Amino acid sequence: MARGRRRKRLFSKIYTCGKTSGREELSQIGGPGFTRVVFCNDPEGYEASAFIYGDNYVRTTKYTLATFFPKALFEQFRRAANVYFLIVSCLSFTPLAPYSAISSVFPLVVVIGASMMKEAIEDWRRKTQDIEVNNRKVKVHHSDGSFDNTMWRNLRVGDIVMVEKDNFFPADLLLLSSNYEDAICYVETMNLDGETNLKLKQALEVTSGLHEEVNFRDFKPVIKCEDPNANLYAFVGTMEFGEQQYPLSPQQLLLRDSKLRNTDYIYGAVVFTGHDTKVMQNSMEPPSKRSKVERKMDRLVYFLFTMLVLISFIGSIFFGTTTRDDLESGRMKRWYLRPHDTTIYFDPNKAAISAIFHFLTALMLYSYFIPISLYVCIEIVKVMQTIFINQDLHMYYEDTDKPAHARTSNLNEELGQVDTILSDKTGTLTCNSMEFIKCSIAGTAYGRGITEVERAMAKRKGSPLVHEEVYDEGHVENSVDEKPAVKGFNLKDERIMNGKWINEPCSDVIQKFFRLMAICHTAIPEVDVEGGNISYEAESPDEAAFVIAARELGFEFYQRTQTSITLNELDPVFKKQVERTYKLLNILEFNSTRKRMSVIVRNEGEQLLLLCKGADSVMFERLAKNGREFEVQTEEHANEYADAGLRTLVLAYRELSEEEYREFNEEFTEAKNLVSADRDLRIDEVAEKIEKDLILLGATAVEDKLQHGVPECIDKLAQAGIKIWVLTGDKMETAINIGFACSLLRQGMKQIIINLETPEMKALEKEGDKSAIAKASKASVIHQIDEGTAHLTPSSGGSDAFALMIDGKSLVYALEDDVKNKFLDLALGCASVICCRSSPKQKALVTRLVKVGTGKTTLAIGDGANDVGMLQEADIGVGISGVEGMQAVMSSDFAIAQFEFLERLLLVHGHWCYRRISSMICYFFYKNIMFGFTLFLFEAYSSFSAQAAYNDWFMSLYNVFFTSLPVIALGVFDQDVSARFCLQFPLLYQEGVQNALFSWLRILSWMFNGVCGGIIIFFLCTNALELQAFRKEGEVVELEIMGVTMYTCVVWVVNCQMAISVSYFTLIQHIFVWGGIMVWYLFLLAYGAMSPTFSNTAYEVFIEACAPAPSYWLITLFVVISSLIPYFMFSAIQMRFFPMYHGMIQWIRKDGQCEDPEYCHMVRQRSIRPITVGFTARIEAKSRHLKEKLRHRT
Repeated sequence: MARGRRRKRLFSKIYTCGKTSGREELSQIGGPGFTRVVFCNDPEGYEASAFIYGDNYVRTTKYTLATFFPKALFEQFRRAANVYFLIVSCLSFTPLAPYSAISSVFPLVVVIGASMMKEAIEDWRRKTQDIEVNNRKVKVHHSDGSFDNTMWRNLRVGDIVMVEKDNFFPADLLLLSSNYEDAICYVETMNLDGETNLKLKQALEVTSGLHEEVNFRDFKPVIKCEDPNANLYAFVGTMEFGEQQYPLSPQQLLLRDSKLRNTDYIYGAVVFTGHDTKVMQNSMEPPSKRSKVERKMDRLVYFLFTMLVLISFIGSIFFGTTTRDDLESGRMKRWYLRPHDTTIYFDPNKAAISAIFHFLTALMLYSYFIPISLYVCIEIVKVMQTIFINQDLHMYYEDTDKPAHARTSNLNEELGQVDTILSDKTGTLTCNSMEFIKCSIAGTAYGRGITEVERAMAKRKGSPLVHEEVYDEGHVENSVDEKPAVKGFNLKDERIMNGKWINEPCSDVIQKFFRLMAICHTAIPEVDVEGGNISYEAESPDEAAFVIAARELGFEFYQRTQTSITLNELDPVFKKQVERTYKLLNILEFNSTRKRMSVIVRNEGEQLLLLCKGADSVMFERLAKNGREFEVQTEEHANEYADAGLRTLVLAYRELSEEEYREFNEEFTEAKNLVSADRDLRIDEVAEKIEKDLILLGATAVEDKLQHGVPECIDKLAQAGIKIWVLTGDKMETAINIGFACSLLRQGMKQIIINLETPEMKALEKEGDKSAIAKASKASVIHQIDEGTAHLTPSSGGSDAFALMIDGKSLVYALEDDVKNKFLDLALGCASVICCRSSPKQKALVTRLVKVGTGKTTLAIGDGANDVGMLQEADIGVGISGVEGMQAVMSSDFAIAQFEFLERLLLVHGHWCYRRISSMICYFFYKNIMFGFTLFLFEAYSSFSAQAAYNDWFMSLYNVFFTSLPVIALGVFDQDVSARFCLQFPLLYQEGVQNALFSWLRILSWMFNGVCGGIIIFFLCTNALELQAFRKEGEVVELEIMGVTMYTCVVWVVNCQMAISVSYFTLIQHIFVWGGIMVWYLFLLAYGAMSPTFSNTAYEVFIEACAPAPSYWLITLFVVISSLIPYFMFSAIQMRFFPMYHGMIQWIRKDGQCEDPEYCHMVRQRSIRPITVGFTARIEAKSRHLKEKLRHRT
């Protein structure tokens, strides 16, 4: 298929397009780890059939059709209570059962079935997302020479595919050619490494001419390369074509889930498919996550089961002893037990066996100590909670029409216990939008805009800057929520706008400054033919911002060829736009070592110029003696910009002589053509020689646009006591700038930087001894960690805050088994931690280290495929449903559209869910222990004869109908404090982090309350009923009447206890609490009206016996009041004299002091620990600094 191709641009002569595989690496092909053989364009051939590779189908679901039932059942029976009830259900079919089998099996089937149904629905949602991805279309070459659309899932290793502009790559491809004759293409890898800048890829020269469909008919090379692995930045292989071998490098590899940009189309050969692709190698199986509350609940069940066994054992000993002593002079003492009707149970001659049988019966009878409906009620409540999260309008993002989405309900309460947040940077903290906002030229600062960091600090102080920006005296301009007229450009200064810069004192320097911005870059212009507008495709957002700023200031870059750059410049003499073309000779690219970028051009006057921009740390030292005129002022302005959270670059230039350039160009060309491990080092050395004696022009300040509300959100989370780590694939400088912008870092915070960019390490790398490099690198990292810890220890008791920064190379060694604990101790002692240049695997490993090492709840948040491993490894994974890609969202537990919504998700929904679930569980155990204890006391009262106090169906339906609905209402609707107070007093969140509401003390106190209630109910009922007439005819009570009376008291007490415990009553709660009691009476009427063969002991017991007797109603009233008095007194004393944090806030609300700033501040400061992160911490640090200054002066 013929395609229109762009004009030939031999960029390889200008760029340093990546290194090829070294000879040492190529020699490994065919050895262990390098066994993959790809037969291009012949995936079904005879030779290809000898190699079996996986298909391109990708699955992110937890279950398949075949594994659903075994895995889902395993998930259910990981819960200790379900295992116990399964055993009890099996035993209920034996004669030992104290109740009918159906009344035991029915609740278990309901519980297991409901939980499995929920799992199936959640996994089906993941399945539908997988189907959407796997059914995407891509053009594939067929044997007849045509390219037809094929689904991604049908791709095979060796297929030749054509990917068009703005589409994702369906698998890992080897680039063969593109619409550029030089076979280059631009790739966006945001889904892989989080970076939005475009990466330049280039095919081998031998395949660069493949542009027509007919060219591929006889194209059948063989690729031999490394096996699938997780390393995103390495690829070693060879291509055999035309009886020659060509080395392959990462420069030819296009990774799945990256996107083709600024290139009409590419042709590629499929090398890795499906789960063999590098992005999938970096992901992990979806884990089965369980909250800490649920795991603790299992331990509670073990504890209760131990108590159940213990009381069953004690009861069995008493029963066996009593049975053994039952025979007196050949007659039974307990003749009323009719021992002749049983073979063994009450046989005095077989007392030991009777005791064993009694033990098994007691295990079944006391099963009501363990609440079977707890699990299903929690499942229902969690689903309802997720609905509220999904429907919360405060977490709905109108711009993209995306609400919050809870993708699983298993971890709701875990949201209220997060101790550490591990966040990605690009697309998570930022919105990938750079704005040129300020600059310093010739020692003069231009641009009066206010950054988000400055605005946040001003808002905190109550400064008028929140509402206005002051330009000149008397001139005020509103700036709140004002969007720039031009995307990427937000400079506000009338002195240089609209061509007025020509009137400035140093207009010649300003001209050179703007010209440098318009030339020193790698951006490509795209002209809209209809509108004539120019847009730019740049390798980084800040490059695009520079080019846009230059255009707005009168230096429009509008054309690039392989050897030239053309501008429309504002000429200061003629005061009009003129066209000027600059011959592009060399581009010295930016990297993290050089921290700068340069271009060498020849202007129309045949003058050779080197134009350079870079970090101040490397630029000032390269200035010539006569080029430092504005150094002091520029450095001062750059520091001010950095403090305001801006990304700064210093701009400088120099003129070159012909001889100097000729020598440089020869060395540079020689270095570029090297095929060895030290190629990049050699290029840097050559560039170093010419990037010197520069003349300073000024500095730029670009705002890396944060997502709306990020500084405020981080400040609130920091006030809540949550620690925040940033794990990013970006450069260290970029991450540090963002750290300042979002107030994770601040001026004065001591920085501990761990990296391997020392001169000694560079010298070792030049030698190329890999074992020596690894050994020295590890020793260096350990030494830097020890040094950091030494700095930390003396200041641990002081007010100093530390920030730890570490790069990806150092992380490799810091995460080794014998080093990782040292690294973790250092990191935990720092207020902020930033891990830069982290691979997806490293992000996951750091997350695991924090999770396992601290034992606290971790939350990971990210937006790209490179964050999947981190999201799955953390206790909670939150995906940002941003503009690009759904990989992170598909692997997350919760999805939100903006980082700022994390504040409400944790501080409001997290706190509520944690409190509700904790209260639910405590209440469940309370009501079941109370109910079970009445059974135990009655059995003791009846000489441990395994006699149940209640009818079978009374016991079975206790948890299902009469007491469960109020608990569900508690779990769904209760609020200790409102959302407004949750956000106003963020420290309230620490109740969850410290597990104050689900501690063993609190759980045992609720259990003790249940024991006390059971004792009061049993003894008051038995003493009130056993010795006197029950009705006016003089009848005394029977077992049935005693059981109904006690059961009525239990139902009343547990429902009234709920009414006392609830903090926030709704109509539904009223209906459920009082309706539960009414349902008991209605059930008693309906069940008692049934045939005696079915209703058994409950037949007409309410209508004929209980309802007509006044004593039944009086006993109920008296017992209910007596049972609730202990809890009521304890609660009143605690609330009045020893209130918890939420209790104090409730007092504020009750007393109407929520608007009193002094009282609220006093409550906030109660037991609050020093805040080290956020703009609140920044203000407090500045305040402390000023106080110390004043103290020293006095």
